[in-house]
Amino acid sequence: MHRFDGKVALVTGGGSGIGLASARAIVQGGGRVMLAGRREEVLEKAASSLGPAARWVRCDVTRMDDVENAVTTTERELGPLTLAVNSAGTATIGSVLNAQPEEFFHTIDTNLLGVYRCMRYEARAMKANGGGSIVNISSIAGVLTHRGMTAYCVSKAGLDMLTRCAADDLGQYHIRVNAVLPSLVDTELAAPLVHTSDARQDYLECMPLARIGKPEDVANLVAFLLSDEASWITGQCVAVDGGHTLRRGPYLVELFRHLLPPE
Repeated sequence: MHRFDGKVALVTGGGSGIGLASARAIVQGGGRVMLAGRREEVLEKAASSLGPAARWVRCDVTRMDDVENAVTTTERELGPLTLAVNSAGTATIGSVLNAQPEEFFHTIDTNLLGVYRCMRYEARAMKANGGGSIVNISSIAGVLTHRGMTAYCVSKAGLDMLTRCAADDLGQYHIRVNAVLPSLVDTELAAPLVHTSDARQDYLECMPLARIGKPEDVANLVAFLLSDEASWITGQCVAVDGGHTLRRGPYLVELFRHLLPPE
């Protein structure tokens, strides 16, 4: 028996990267999945690659109506929602002094408030369905400072506490909530770091297991936390990072310096 037989999942940011890899793991485990994101062509292609067990819906997690519609559409087209992966995210650069306020606010709105919006509707559905499991995609940036990426770090630190609070709030309804904290993974969002030699090398020097992560490395942990094999695990923020959090955050100041105004 597959670990996700008969189960339905919503995956935000599901068109690429860690979200798509997580959706693939769910489908391979016998589940059905709704991919949610902003780019319709990307979502359509991703859903097609997963086969008949996958659908897609346009969703901007900064819009409450979009999130509500994504959950409603999932249940209408696939069945009762019991699994969710909140992977939609963004990043920006800048310090407290030179970050553009609008970009700072947008990063918080997407990475932190966006997950809050999603969990609010996911949890309401799961409560009605007798329980479920939610996994949020956080980052080592939630526990290690990344100079030059202040907004991103703050958003992920907030997400980790939101995960813990939600787990405490929702356990009585048999809903588990956990987070995973990747280091540098070869995704579209992280491409500027992965493909810049100095940044890549600095990340590798921070990792006892010195290689760049693959989306599947993270998806394997996501699938475990979603599954009944993790039925007594909730409120945990688990690093999947090659051991990066044993050391320090990356040094990215020189990489970003020419892109930012003086402090």
